[in-house]
Amino acid sequence: MEIEFEIQGNTFSKSTENPFSLDTRKLVEEFKNYLSDKNIDIEDIDLEGLIPRMIKGVFGCEEGCPADAKRLVAEGYDGFKLEYIEGGILKAEYDMGDSITLSVKVFPDF
Repeated sequence: MEIEFEIQGNTFSKSTENPFSLDTRKLVEEFKNYLSDKNIDIEDIDLEGLIPRMIKGVFGCEEGCPADAKRLVAEGYDGFKLEYIEGGILKAEYDMGDSITLSVKVFPDF
């Protein structure tokens, strides 16, 4: 699985063999550190809550529950606009104002 963040032309991505072993807190901190010298503040955006829901939407869960990205898109999440893209990609966008959008994508390995 690959997860990709993009904001103002700055792209940060991370791959993992097992999406359920991903340390979401560490990933978000790495992304924040990547943005720290670019004067972009994402402190008030709930990426730690979003990412596990996106992973479950694409991959299901370890116990075998089905993936359901389309339901997550229909329900939405905390101000994010979610979109299912053919090929199993799940995309979330967050409007930060001033024409700035944070984009998060989860790509399956298949």
